[in-house]
Amino acid sequence: MTYTICEPCIDVKDRSCVDECPVDCIYEGGRMLYIQPDECVDCAACEPVCPVTAIFAEDDVPAEWKEFTPINAEFFSEEIAGFTSPGGAAQVGPVDKDHPKVAAWEPVP
Repeated sequence: MTYTICEPCIDVKDRSCVDECPVDCIYEGGRMLYIQPDECVDCAACEPVCPVTAIFAEDDVPAEWKEFTPINAEFFSEEIAGFTSPGGAAQVGPVDKDHPKVAAWEPVP
């Protein structure tokens, strides 16, 4: 099981979760943050510090945001982010790309 960042993070990117992550598996895209599922160790450190309640254990993702589990995984592809599993977000830095569904997401008024 891994953790998933969902819709409330779009256009927020607070980064409190990044500071708490002990394995540096939360990457910054253009509009939201993404958890690299192969790097996540399921420690749950990120979940309670999220100010917009956007992070959930994979099995606990609300039904309306289930699509974000594959969105987080698919972000880490050569076609989307330009990398797969780089071994730490700090090495990569912010990426000015997003999963196509996130890029097309209607901004909250």
